[in-house]
Amino acid sequence: MNRQKNTTEQPIPAETFVADESESSSSVSTKGSIDIPMLLITTALLLFGCVMIYSASYVFAQQHHDESTYFITRHLVFLLLAVGFTAIIVRFCTPMFWRDFSYVFYGIAIVLMLLVLTPLGTDLNSGAKRWLNLGFFTLQPSELAKLALVLSLARFMTAHEKKITTQYRFGGDFRYGVLYPGIFIGVIGVLIALEKHVSGLLIIAMIGVAVMFLGGTKMRWLLGLGGIVVVAGVLLILIYPHALARVDTWINIEKADPLGAAWQTLQGLMAIGSGGLFGTGLGNSRQKYGFVSQPQNDFIFTIVCEELGFIGALLVIGLFVAFVWRGFHIARHAPDRCSALMVYGLTFKVALQVILNIAVVTNSMPNTGISLPFFSYGGTSLMLQIFEVGIILSISRYSSHKKI
Repeated sequence: MNRQKNTTEQPIPAETFVADESESSSSVSTKGSIDIPMLLITTALLLFGCVMIYSASYVFAQQHHDESTYFITRHLVFLLLAVGFTAIIVRFCTPMFWRDFSYVFYGIAIVLMLLVLTPLGTDLNSGAKRWLNLGFFTLQPSELAKLALVLSLARFMTAHEKKITTQYRFGGDFRYGVLYPGIFIGVIGVLIALEKHVSGLLIIAMIGVAVMFLGGTKMRWLLGLGGIVVVAGVLLILIYPHALARVDTWINIEKADPLGAAWQTLQGLMAIGSGGLFGTGLGNSRQKYGFVSQPQNDFIFTIVCEELGFIGALLVIGLFVAFVWRGFHIARHAPDRCSALMVYGLTFKVALQVILNIAVVTNSMPNTGISLPFFSYGGTSLMLQIFEVGIILSISRYSSHKKI
């Protein structure tokens, strides 16, 4: 005798996320807790960064602002605002939200970058207009553009996965795997080039290529695109005198003026070298007394090396390695492919900036404006970094594996 089939439909819980089939996924993931290891690692990085910002900045702050806590106070305000806002998005935003609003973020980033080219754009001692002066604070739109590019490319590569991996070269894998993603990257790249921000262009290109690779773009196309990026970078260096001067200083550091173009690099190397194994002690840096200019910014890692030595530097690098490991772990267990690409892209962005920042301060590449995530002083950049971690944590709530 055949058993009667139960046709009663079971309701989907209110706290459940259903991935859109158009985004190459039909899975259902129940909302749970955030990834605790990622939260702890990020908290450690933020607290460590606060300690080092105060230690690195109090001399400069006292000399130029008559207040030793000038930078750390503002840093903490931005941090608390970002944490409060991020807690809300982690609680209420779903992976579908980030997918649906990814193109909106991209459009906002484009508008803000266009405003940089107007009188609202300002130059903060970089030799180029890269910031928006909004009166009560300044904003660097290229930082928002990095986030927007990751989100929008992740959505596009997921929505057109079958066309990207098709064997019809120019009708499929080239158009959807290279041409259209290249337009996403190219629009932002052109605007960054107009800002004379060569390092920003390099980061945008590398982030874009990384997401394209993970999204299924064939290697032959990526190699060609990489060649175009290299040629464009070389041309920009030749066009912009300040960029060419930095490359020349990097190549000929022994011949460069130690009191001029090579000052920051040489003083940073001296700070790193003087730290030894255990450092001079927290707060005991000598190079921050007017030698490493504005040590709370891009060259803060040199103060970490001087005060905490090789052990302290290794601890910082270890925390970032743990951050990347956990980010990739979350991506591997994301509820859908779009979310996975987003987490991979945002984690890669942090890893890339850490590598490039350390390369700059150790003179392994030309000196340029690349901050150390969670450590370098900068209100809007810090808030965006915390916001990006919030996206990762919100996606981790729908993870397909049991939380540790």
